[in-house]
Amino acid sequence: MTEIIRPTLVIDKEQCLKNIERMATKAKEHNLKFRPHFKTHQSAVIGDWFRIYNVTAITVSSVMMAEYFASHGWDDITIAFPVNILEINNINRLTANIKLNILVENREAANVLAEKIKNNLGVFIKIDTGSNRTGISSSKTGTIDSIIKILNKNPKIRFRGFLAHSGHTYSAISTNEIFSRHFDALLKLATLKNRFKQDFPDIEVSLGDTPSCTICTNFSGVDEIRPGNFIFYDMMQFQLGVCDLNEIAIRVLSPVVAKHQSRNEIVIYGGAIHLSKEFLTNSAGKRYYGRIVKNINGKKTLLSDRNYVASLSQEHGILKVSQKNFQQFSIGDLVEIVPVHSCLTANLFRKYYTTDGMEISMINT
Repeated sequence: MTEIIRPTLVIDKEQCLKNIERMATKAKEHNLKFRPHFKTHQSAVIGDWFRIYNVTAITVSSVMMAEYFASHGWDDITIAFPVNILEINNINRLTANIKLNILVENREAANVLAEKIKNNLGVFIKIDTGSNRTGISSSKTGTIDSIIKILNKNPKIRFRGFLAHSGHTYSAISTNEIFSRHFDALLKLATLKNRFKQDFPDIEVSLGDTPSCTICTNFSGVDEIRPGNFIFYDMMQFQLGVCDLNEIAIRVLSPVVAKHQSRNEIVIYGGAIHLSKEFLTNSAGKRYYGRIVKNINGKKTLLSDRNYVASLSQEHGILKVSQKNFQQFSIGDLVEIVPVHSCLTANLFRKYYTTDGMEISMINT
């Protein structure tokens, strides 16, 4: 690997492969289609690692991302983001060459699709299972009926079923709460599936969030899962109790540029444009933007949560460290930071280095 002299995103390929294999095996054991979300890694090279485990269908978060992965041989893609009707021409170009599914959550978008779609297209209706971001409440069956009726005007459009992302599992305060929110989503989606199954015998339910897909075992009524973050995991998943530290396959390496002993602060070259301003709260109620891993007696160790990334500006990161640990940091050291949210961190860096020396590019680099 090229000598690291500035903030660098490093991933452990071996651990990534283990994470993929574990999720692919779980999907198979529960008779679920595995359609992983590629918005986390956004890389054709990493995408190919999934092929090792017989993945043939993927999820992305934009038309542009669908175009990128289609150009690298993926021909069964779901865009898990409400359709942007301004991109209808791009959608028509994609559907001429691949099997594409998109999301609808309102009549206005459905009308545009019914009028302008030229090739075969699968459409899922986005259901809000509690995250209150996008989607239709499962109780609004009248709205759902009207959208399906509009879509049916175009014979090229196939109503596939219902898609949900239980994003509110990320704000849970315990694994029991993740189980509870997941079960609530299952009930809502099962009710919808049962109501529409007579008219649509092949109706599907697609569910995707890393916390529930990782730790839950009840997927009654679900046909496919779409987790994405699991390939890397991060501090958010670790703090939720979803993964172990050794399952986190991503680190940011940042040089130490200054030390201030009077404040027990270490300054690193690595700021908001590298780590993002996504934060968690430690046991003392302090916000942190990443946790610190040090090599202690030849072993990688996560320092206590009294040692953390305390603040970020554009290029600067300020580490708060305990008095005990302060002398373990020297000017010119590379500090290993476990990011709070791997998806955002990867998106900021735009490329990876693997621990075995490989440089991996991402979309649009």
